Amino acid sequence: MRTERNLTRLDRLFARLDREPERPVHLDVPRMSRHRVVLFSATLAFYLAIVVAVLATSWLVRFDWQVMFFRPYQQWPEIHGFLDYWVVLGQRGPTAVMVAAWLGWRSWRQHTLRPLLMFGTALLLLNATVGAAKLGMGRLGPHYATVIGSNEMGQGGDIFPSGHTANAVVTWGILAYLASTPVTRRYLSALSAVVSLSVGLTTVYLGTHWLSDVFLGWAAGLLILLALPWFEPLVARVEPFALGLWHRLRARPPVAVGPAPALVPQRSTPGAAPASGKGSGEQPPVREPVAAGRTRTPAYLAPGPHTARCERTPVTPAGPRRPPHADRVRGASARPVTGA
Repeated sequence: MRTERNLTRLDRLFARLDREPERPVHLDVPRMSRHRVVLFSATLAFYLAIVVAVLATSWLVRFDWQVMFFRPYQQWPEIHGFLDYWVVLGQRGPTAVMVAAWLGWRSWRQHTLRPLLMFGTALLLLNATVGAAKLGMGRLGPHYATVIGSNEMGQGGDIFPSGHTANAVVTWGILAYLASTPVTRRYLSALSAVVSLSVGLTTVYLGTHWLSDVFLGWAAGLLILLALPWFEPLVARVEPFALGLWHRLRARPPVAVGPAPALVPQRSTPGAAPASGKGSGEQPPVREPVAAGRTRTPAYLAPGPHTARCERTPVTPAGPRRPPHADRVRGASARPVTGA
């Protein structure tokens, strides 16, 4: 007779949230396939084409100015408040904290540091490539443009490519890259594409970026995601070292640091000979530690049991405390009485 109960959908969900007993043997690690190499080359060509088109002040720059003069935030002001919050999905700090928390749970569940290490690698590549491009080209944004129709390059700005857009592509795309199954990877890829596209267009709506900045931000983030398989061997070599260091730190016994025991000198025994000088073989008296809860009887009390003041029998003296005075009458006036 079978006594096993059928697991409900909620039971299966909680089972997936628990930690696996051991590290999975076969982890789906993306490889640098020929298809991925072709996509990387096409994205790199698109990236260079955008840069050349902006440097040459081509039709793309004129289209940037047309979109800026259109002022989308004035055309649809009713969605301005919502998009002010939506653009936070492209900011580095909040998104990195959320994704790192999710990937940290994934690392704990599967007994591997690969999700966190790959996320750190992606952020390092993002800071290096996008930051260098921003500082190298120095383009000013729409709010700080000086000459109508110019590309505003080399003016000391940091707007090209769009950091919000590139960060949205990398931060949300890394979830699809590290997905466990192909079905989950497809769903997360679609979700990250929607988020990154909407964040990029939101920056154009708010007037903080040119449209060409967003195009270059999409390309910059996609290049980083496509290049991640080249860094998988490096992460595979770093992971055992990081795990071994973590285990050594956990196995190290803690050093207990507490207050030193209080030392009190011993009372000398009456009749004992005093300690002699350097020539004598007698040892000086050794101080012994006294525990915190131990109490000593004061030296001025006599040996033996002592009763509390409240337990002692009251002693009443015989007679009045003051000596009698013949010339003083209680209650009488202090004035002397004279005869008639």
